Amino acid sequence: MLKRVKNAIKVLLGKSKAVSLEKKVTPYYCPVCAQKNVHFNQMSFSFFRKWDKYEFIHSVFLTETMNMEFYTCSNCGAGDRDRLYALYFNKVNEQRSNTNDTQKILDIAPAKQLTQFLRTLKGYQVRTADLFMEGVDDKVDITNMDAYAENSFDVFICSHVLEHINNDIKAMEELYRVLKKGGWGIAMVPINLGLQEVYENAAVQTEADRWKHFGQDDHVRMYSKQGFVNRLASVGFNVQQLGIAFFGEDEFIKNGIHPRSVLYIVNK
Repeated sequence: MLKRVKNAIKVLLGKSKAVSLEKKVTPYYCPVCAQKNVHFNQMSFSFFRKWDKYEFIHSVFLTETMNMEFYTCSNCGAGDRDRLYALYFNKVNEQRSNTNDTQKILDIAPAKQLTQFLRTLKGYQVRTADLFMEGVDDKVDITNMDAYAENSFDVFICSHVLEHINNDIKAMEELYRVLKKGGWGIAMVPINLGLQEVYENAAVQTEADRWKHFGQDDHVRMYSKQGFVNRLASVGFNVQQLGIAFFGEDEFIKNGIHPRSVLYIVNK
């Protein structure tokens, strides 16, 4: 610090020239925007204020897939879970033998950055859907997707949607129905590793109580790991859990993925 002060004084006295500092080089990479030398921003402290204010009853430090320190990409804003999905899509594309065969993706409650990434991939046709969001291709209720015939999509992404849905089993059944046989999907929810079963409470109705019990004012449950897997399996899905052993420790570090992260891939 003292050396920096002395150098600053020299510049002011004309005894030295100011040198512009180059942007700090980082080892990090964002697979969503395909940019090297990015930074990852911390999660907004507003979440912690809410959890503290409403006395959240579960430990956020037992959340399975969430990197609070390296939360969003400084370049495109993609969150850590979207970076995890992009890593998987890149792996899948490396193994695809015929990219001339176009596959249809159903992207539910789309994250802008991830959808843009998907549309850069060769061999995919992306259809976005949500009941409330503006700008999506289809306004669709995930518990009643009668806009789509059975076996309509090769791939789906349903990320952090089911915890908002009162009848999540019905939504899972619809996802299974519209997925082609042999197709696959990304199914993700907030999972707390301190829970032994899915935590639901019909008495929780107010926004304040939902912050307290479920960690967000529009969530209606908190999932346990096995409870989530069991619900997916109950509608017919085969469930794969892909973590750091699948992707590699170096990849997790480079892409800002927490080592406790797990990607749930479902197959029909």
